[in-house]
Amino acid sequence: MRTSDLIEALSADAATPPARLAPAFQAALVVAVVAAFAAFMALLGPRPDAMAALGTMRFPFKFVVTLALGAAAALAALRLARPETSFGAAAAPLAIAPVLLAIGVALELIATPAGSWEGRLVGSNWLVCLTYVPILSALPLVALTAALRRGAPSSPTATGAIAGLLAGALGATFYAAHCPDDSPLFVAVWYTLGIAIVAGVGALVGRRALRW
Repeated sequence: MRTSDLIEALSADAATPPARLAPAFQAALVVAVVAAFAAFMALLGPRPDAMAALGTMRFPFKFVVTLALGAAAALAALRLARPETSFGAAAAPLAIAPVLLAIGVALELIATPAGSWEGRLVGSNWLVCLTYVPILSALPLVALTAALRRGAPSSPTATGAIAGLLAGALGATFYAAHCPDDSPLFVAVWYTLGIAIVAGVGALVGRRALRW
């Protein structure tokens, strides 16, 4: 069979994610959440005032951003598992979380005096954030990559990066329950960097592990 014929045959069967991929990916998501939660409870645990902090606006907003990113990354990963899907089409929903975060940052800048911006951006736990977001994301990335091997992505590197975004979003979601820094300025810098590290690792892993 010629290569062009093989690609056409795969594309014809890819109107929906492969039957064996969807349940495997769903199972991997469950494993990823459980693994991230177990690591979170073993290494960090929730902040002492977590319940009280839920009554504020900044603390819950962190989860809105990370969960929006995770949901968009999950959809993008499944779409990229199809050989005919372009990265641009699959990645479009990923803009939702940055837009939400940009709105949060803008409101923070409006609501707080300029003299406090640097302190809110640096926070008190930036190094802990950069350390533990990748740690909490490690096992989820392994589980998700293993599931995506059942697909046939045309861009293994991009698919691995999206898997990293999803794993990073899960890690950041659990870390947010521990983190005492709630400012959107802090989230925009340090959470983003932590998730970007995981996405970079995912791209490197996907380049090798997701080739077909």
